[in-house]
Amino acid sequence: MTLNDGRSVPQLGFGVYHVPPEDTARVARTAFALGHRHVDTAQGYGNEAPVGQGLRESGVPREDVWITTKLDDGRHGDPRAALAESLERLGTGYVDLFLVHRPGDRDVETWRTLVALRDEGLARSIGLSNFSRRQVRAVVDATGVVPAVHQIRANPRTPHRAMQAFHRRHGIATEAWGPLREGRLTEHPTARRVAERVGATPAQVLLRWHLERGLIAFPKTTSSARLAENLGAVDVRLSPGDLRAIDRMRRRP
Repeated sequence: MTLNDGRSVPQLGFGVYHVPPEDTARVARTAFALGHRHVDTAQGYGNEAPVGQGLRESGVPREDVWITTKLDDGRHGDPRAALAESLERLGTGYVDLFLVHRPGDRDVETWRTLVALRDEGLARSIGLSNFSRRQVRAVVDATGVVPAVHQIRANPRTPHRAMQAFHRRHGIATEAWGPLREGRLTEHPTARRVAERVGATPAQVLLRWHLERGLIAFPKTTSSARLAENLGAVDVRLSPGDLRAIDRMRRRP
């Protein structure tokens, strides 16, 4: 999908939150070999270096992959130095998306530095993560620069519709972390019923819902089989009735 800065991001990716560094290179290498082209990491995850290692070992060209990382909470005062360290760990000259991981007490100053890093090409796109609507407005009002992306926890059970509507009004793409609620949503009777009807798995059905609703999603798994399964969501076809049924999952069954 196209962001407000004109860049195109793969809508489905994979995350490495809480993936141990000793497993991350394997996960990244496998994901890229299977066809994934979008990885979400962060300075705070402690696994940027093995993400870069996995990419190099996969043989996939750097320019074919979208790499997101996030500014750690303790580095708001020096995002330039923090990004330089991330680039060294990743082994690349730029990241595709650099996010402020969480709001802090100097968000406007931090955001201005991210704008400069974007203008210099060190972070091709920039955005925020886990901000409130008020906090997003504050940085936009102070700088005039709208984030390309805002990453929030979103899934059919907790879609945060008001925040998504706010994003649409301002041209901000919504990235959904925890799209399967750590796998719990795959046990929901609606997900299972729709999956049986369309001949897919519950995870594929739920991820397809995210894509149809215009969300960028990156489920986390360390399983090679699940990485392949998740990627299969791009081939799933849901009817309008299926989508409405999954929308209703925000209510208790």
